[in-house]
Amino acid sequence: MLYCLALFIFLISALALCHSYLFYPLLLKWLASNRQPNRMIFTRDDQLPHLSVIMSLYNEEKVIGDKLISLLNQSYPGQWEVFIGSDGSNDSTNQIVADLTLGHPKVHFYPFEQRRGKPEVINHLVGLACEQHPAGKNHVLLITDASVIMSPEVSFHLVKHFKNPRIAVVDAFMVHTGMSSTGISRAENHYISGEVSLKHLESVAWRKMIGPFGGCYALRSDYYHPVPHNFLVDDFFITMCAFEQGADAINEPLAICHEPVSHDWQEEYRRKSRISAGNFQNMFRFRHLWWPPFQTLGFAFFSHKILRWTGPFFLLFMIISATVLAFSPNLLHQILFLGFLGMMVCLPLADMVLLRLGLNFLPLRSIRYFLLMNAALFQGFFRFLNGIRTNVWEPTKRN
Repeated sequence: MLYCLALFIFLISALALCHSYLFYPLLLKWLASNRQPNRMIFTRDDQLPHLSVIMSLYNEEKVIGDKLISLLNQSYPGQWEVFIGSDGSNDSTNQIVADLTLGHPKVHFYPFEQRRGKPEVINHLVGLACEQHPAGKNHVLLITDASVIMSPEVSFHLVKHFKNPRIAVVDAFMVHTGMSSTGISRAENHYISGEVSLKHLESVAWRKMIGPFGGCYALRSDYYHPVPHNFLVDDFFITMCAFEQGADAINEPLAICHEPVSHDWQEEYRRKSRISAGNFQNMFRFRHLWWPPFQTLGFAFFSHKILRWTGPFFLLFMIISATVLAFSPNLLHQILFLGFLGMMVCLPLADMVLLRLGLNFLPLRSIRYFLLMNAALFQGFFRFLNGIRTNVWEPTKRN
């Protein structure tokens, strides 16, 4: 009886992970193949709404120059302005912004002296933007990060979709740069590329993209909801608030942005642990959107996010149940235990050994990355349980 229960727990946990990472993407691919993306778009320049670009900075001296050049080179044919807030930067960020934006009346720069966290800065800047142009269907916000370099047509391709009154959020199409075979970057890019594809398929199949990447996305201004002072993942919170109001969210493949990916295991682990804590904030804040998972939004939210965020617990259940099965007289149970042990321990160790020998094998690196990601999720859960009192954090070091 004990071995049957252990086998049941193992298979259910494996099925939950397989559904999120394999079956759900395959289902979306099939559904999206029979549907068309949003076709209700602006085609005339004089119809385009006013655009306010919102950007929070903190010690971005390495990237802010290229970012501002890409921003000022946007070919948006409508009226637009830029609102930049520096969150207590103490490097040369403020001076670079002041120099590059000198003589640009469309750019409004606010060098805040005290650190308050990215969401607080965004809340402040959105308030300033809406004081000049009231929130409504004729005012769109484009929220972007300093590390994301925008192609010239990005702003137009994002905003064109807001002719459709049901759409509240449009995400850009993120392309990563700076990959290296020796670090984590190739595995990270492989995972992110899958996420980009998944979000696009959700857009086509249901127009229920479960959260933007956050580096560059557009939002109808009257759907903006101020982010609480202690929430860590602001873009997801904003999108879920739009879903609460019955709106749609999509991804636009032509709005291409580039962002360097991290090489460092420790940096990426720290980033994912922080995001994980924010994920659990959103999981409980918006639980009414994913449970029960019988409607379209609930099914997508549950399949894409909830099962992945709780993945560490499924892996833990699999470890415990597989250990119990190791003592079973059934040879198949023992083989199952050895196979799972090999995936959890032997393959990551093999990747570390090969790396020391100067050899890089992406499948092994991806397994190690998957386990690292789930370890970070597990740590983030306990950080969430301990209580999150501030959203001030250090940005990830990138290439």
